[in-house]
Amino acid sequence: MELRGIDPDPTERWLRENVPGLRAPVEFSLISGGRSNLTYRVTDADGVVRALRRPPTGGVLSTAHDMSREWRSISALHDTAVPVPEPLAYCADAEVTGAEFYVMGFVDGTVLADAAAVEAFSPQARRRAGLATVECMAALHTVDPDAVGLGGTARREGYVLRQLHRWQRQVHQSGAPDLALLDAVHDALAANVPEQGTGIVHGDFRPGNLSYAPDGEVLAVFDWELATLGDPLADLGWLVASWAQPDDDAPAVTPGPTAEPGFPGRTELVDRYAALTGRDVSDLPYYVAFQRWRSCCITAGVRARYLAGVMGDDGYDAEDRAKDELRQARSAWQAVQDLGLV
Repeated sequence: MELRGIDPDPTERWLRENVPGLRAPVEFSLISGGRSNLTYRVTDADGVVRALRRPPTGGVLSTAHDMSREWRSISALHDTAVPVPEPLAYCADAEVTGAEFYVMGFVDGTVLADAAAVEAFSPQARRRAGLATVECMAALHTVDPDAVGLGGTARREGYVLRQLHRWQRQVHQSGAPDLALLDAVHDALAANVPEQGTGIVHGDFRPGNLSYAPDGEVLAVFDWELATLGDPLADLGWLVASWAQPDDDAPAVTPGPTAEPGFPGRTELVDRYAALTGRDVSDLPYYVAFQRWRSCCITAGVRARYLAGVMGDDGYDAEDRAKDELRQARSAWQAVQDLGLV
């Protein structure tokens, strides 16, 4: 059966020549769950499993789906307190399988993408997973970019305005319809940017992009395609905006398990982060509003790619996502109203 995004023969040859210890033949299978880059399980003749990441097979926008960014991030952070998969090999030759890609060690843990993922976790493990998540984020935000070789990878000033410009441009380039409400939120946020700090920003830090051990400890942080230098409160704002609680009125920006019994609440997470980093979090509500807006831009682009047929078929429901986008856009508008920005 043909596997979208993988040309088996040349890819296997490249892996055999560039991945230490790999023994052919290899078997490829698509790992579902990602809505942006494609991730494949690569199993060699000895049964050793590795992971391969490449961009979608089409609909790739400028600056998006940057494999070199992901590779550079995990390579730089591999020897720090931030748990990342082992970087194994990078292929810059798009002729091998249609795009650049990289290979990393396979982390055999549980990705907490939804409520079903935590069914086997005890209440104690759920609580530990929540605290370990924000502790891992704090560890990332205390890494000196210069010390790990990431200091020259991006501009350090104007992060929020750059992000507003980037996502505004990309959502319009994606062909997504009905963007008037998102444009209004964008204008309100751009006119009221707070003073910013600087650090390494992951860009999509949440339980669905982390792998956990059965006791709730974080084993690895995945999906570094959005990583850059910027204000770390943007990461915390995204985590808060995605951290559902049972009594929420507004939807979380992305599905997750955190409304299930046992998980700590958002206030405890923020307090833990502030204690570990010493960072002033008084501007966090702005970043939560910003991340609600950015979520709308991301999901609109993802839906456009699925409708164009350039992503794997893993059960994505475009109609449901369109409804969710509208709810998120209204939540983003409410957030900027609550902050008095309009």
